[in-house]
Amino acid sequence: MTAVWQWFGSAANWAGDDGIWNRLGQHLAYSALSLLIAAAIAVPLGLWIGHSGRGRVLAVGLVNGARAIPSLGLLFISVLVLAPRISGADAFLIPSILVLVVLAAPPLLAGTYAGVAQVDPAVRDAGRGMGLTSWQVLWEIELPCALPLVFGGLRSAALQVVATATIAATVSVGGLGRFLIDGLAYRDYTMMAGGAILVGALAIGVDAALAGVQRLVVSEGLRSRAS
Repeated sequence: MTAVWQWFGSAANWAGDDGIWNRLGQHLAYSALSLLIAAAIAVPLGLWIGHSGRGRVLAVGLVNGARAIPSLGLLFISVLVLAPRISGADAFLIPSILVLVVLAAPPLLAGTYAGVAQVDPAVRDAGRGMGLTSWQVLWEIELPCALPLVFGGLRSAALQVVATATIAATVSVGGLGRFLIDGLAYRDYTMMAGGAILVGALAIGVDAALAGVQRLVVSEGLRSRAS
């Protein structure tokens, strides 16, 4: 551990393209982009399934099936299929983002449709009785009530993406995974330990940040429903 703290204390390890700050920024960028793409797909789909009740069996099968896919194997297949068709550095970045999107979508989808589906039918009926349209019931009643489970899915997806984004380094993409892959190649176990600590700290920090946002946007009476 003394060697690890010395590694963190060296200014040379924080600067430059291979430094901690740059790798941390890359890791956050990959993770944030993957979560945004996954949310743009999974959240609207989850809202529709939860609101309409249609496609629930298909969604459950999709969620369970996607969770069973090995991320590293999917990454290699994606690179083999997509890399020859993409020029430049994106040839490896795009397949990596695709894998992270596939990883993030299931918990987002499951949290969203489960959150909407469990809303008390009496509350929906009350909204319709007040003259609200189907869209207004979804937006003004179901979505606010579903937010605890939506955030539960988001936090689960974020933790998985931040932890799994390290595998992008196996196909020459940046991020904190470079410390693990390069450390293994050079047998620099101090670098590997430092990289592992950084990934763990980043995952905890991202979860804490999302928990703070959740406390701000979710009604206090609904927070206990978050997973």
